[in-house]
Amino acid sequence: MTTKAKPIIKDKFWIVERDGNRIGTISVDDERFMFSSKDGISFFDNKKQLERNLGQTIFERNENIEVSVEKVVHGYQTSTVPYNVVYDVKKGLPLFAKSAKSKSLYCAGYYIIRFEKGWVKSFCPKLITAERYKIKGPFKHELEMRQELSRVNK
Repeated sequence: MTTKAKPIIKDKFWIVERDGNRIGTISVDDERFMFSSKDGISFFDNKKQLERNLGQTIFERNENIEVSVEKVVHGYQTSTVPYNVVYDVKKGLPLFAKSAKSKSLYCAGYYIIRFEKGWVKSFCPKLITAERYKIKGPFKHELEMRQELSRVNK
């Protein structure tokens, strides 16, 4: 009885087959593996736990899976892997670039920004936007940002 994980999206999604028959799928987010089968959904913190639960090695030996890529700048979530991380003390903004060579800086976390037509929500806006318009934030969680947005829109 051979069980294998066939990659569909590199390092993100696999179809699990046992002796050529599909028995489930595996997907991975930034932190956890999710195994979905006819028996239900199970979550695992790493590849080793998942394989232990299935009872055998299912991933190819040469397949490297990077699961814990840190997308956080000074405790605030980012939309991508951050580069050139800095903290603007005067403005109180955690800043990052989206690539090593980029000259554009982005603000980590959730914000609300007041444009001409009113307040809008934003996740990781560009620094130039934060400088041009009135902002509130950063917020560590989307729920905090939504609460502040509803408060200012009253």
